[in-house]
Amino acid sequence: MPVQIIGMIQPHEVSETVSRKGPVVDPAYVRTFAQAHEYAGFDRVLVPASSTSPDTLLTVAYAAAATQKVKFLLAHRPGFVAPTLAARQLATLDHYTNGRVAVHYISGGSDVDQQRDGDFLSHDERYARTDEYLTILRRVWTETKPFDHEGKYYQVKGAVSEVKPLQQPIVPIFFGGASEPALEVAGKHADVYALWGESLAQSEDLVRRVRAQAAKHGRKVEFSVSFRPIIAETEELAWEKAAQILEATQKQQVQIAHSRGAGPQQSEGARRLLADAAKGDRVDERLWTAIARETGGRSNSTSLVGTPEQVADALLKYYDLGITTFLIRGFDPLLDTIEYGRELIPLIRQKVAERDALKAASTERKAA
Repeated sequence: MPVQIIGMIQPHEVSETVSRKGPVVDPAYVRTFAQAHEYAGFDRVLVPASSTSPDTLLTVAYAAAATQKVKFLLAHRPGFVAPTLAARQLATLDHYTNGRVAVHYISGGSDVDQQRDGDFLSHDERYARTDEYLTILRRVWTETKPFDHEGKYYQVKGAVSEVKPLQQPIVPIFFGGASEPALEVAGKHADVYALWGESLAQSEDLVRRVRAQAAKHGRKVEFSVSFRPIIAETEELAWEKAAQILEATQKQQVQIAHSRGAGPQQSEGARRLLADAAKGDRVDERLWTAIARETGGRSNSTSLVGTPEQVADALLKYYDLGITTFLIRGFDPLLDTIEYGRELIPLIRQKVAERDALKAASTERKAA
């Protein structure tokens, strides 16, 4: 099946290698960044969330108004807005963007970050709350008569909404988290389960476990994986580029260590990235883990390194595991977006189409 390519935009220019430039909310940059993704051929762009970042819903609304075709993936944290209100907000945004919105629900992998917004639930409690939150969202979107809900985290009486999503029956649900409580929620609710860029062995294991959880509910889940591709004309130049990125990241980490706090990220996803990094900076030939190691497994921080052809071939191995969505973003955010559109995305789509054609031909021969 055709792959979906997702990018990522932020309200200002920043990365592991780039100190923040411009104001915290930079409308001109957001407009240019979103339009660059559309021009480069991305299917969708993620707007990430944290306890200190600008509002994601408003950023998506602005970026959608500046584009025509590219879709959006809005990061959203359950627990800070009532699910009934969130359901109406997201359904309304779905109409204003002409059905271009999906939502990535983040239960929270860092106690410190959650507590900045007044959330003092434990890790497992946050996922239990997300389960209840998504249950209510789905009911608001799909039920036509008022309903009551009496749960551990939410109580509503006579809940009903005039506005339903333009995309029927719901706004698509992306979900991440590698702990057992997270996998249970994913199996029950996720349309797309999002992995960070792990090794092939670890990715295959996680795909298998999520599928098993989904099967308990009679459901099927699609999969997404996130990487930071580093490409160049030759493999040697690509690895030289990676070395330069690591050097710049190390300098940047010294500057931001005090503001972010020392030590690795707390989440199970971070632990899994660091487990890959413990095997060495290079895993599975192209998977580069040095930035994950350097940053404590914060965010999607692993790369595939090589020529565009080599990186596309590496991504195809994840496609063979059943992963049909690739989230790719660079360390030089805007320029890498343009380069991916010119050098990498067309190759990925071509190779997937060729792989699908070979499988279809093989199936026909066996049936003949």
